[in-house]
Amino acid sequence: MAAVGRISQALLRSSLIQSRQLSATAAHGHGEQTARTWKILSFVVALPGVAVCMLNMYLKMQHHAAHHVEPEFVPYSHLRIRSKRFPWGDGNKSLFHNPEVNALPDGYEGREE
Repeated sequence: MAAVGRISQALLRSSLIQSRQLSATAAHGHGEQTARTWKILSFVVALPGVAVCMLNMYLKMQHHAAHHVEPEFVPYSHLRIRSKRFPWGDGNKSLFHNPEVNALPDGYEGREE
């Protein structure tokens, strides 16, 4: 029984020594090459990819703006209910109010319909 214990301890020690040597060897040169590869990929693939996506979005926005027609304002009674004033500004506009998109209870700002 003692022989089995000594053999298992010897195997355990040898496997620990081997794993330490392997991790030390791998950490020495592998990280530099991996960092260089990811840096090259970032500049060659990621940045041009972002630029192409931005160009695509800009061109689609231009196309949409050229064909966009504002819908007619319909004063539905269940929309834009103001039971009390907002605590900022004139009390009628929401916190993130955009006068070109968001309507007030009586219609869009600056447009006569």
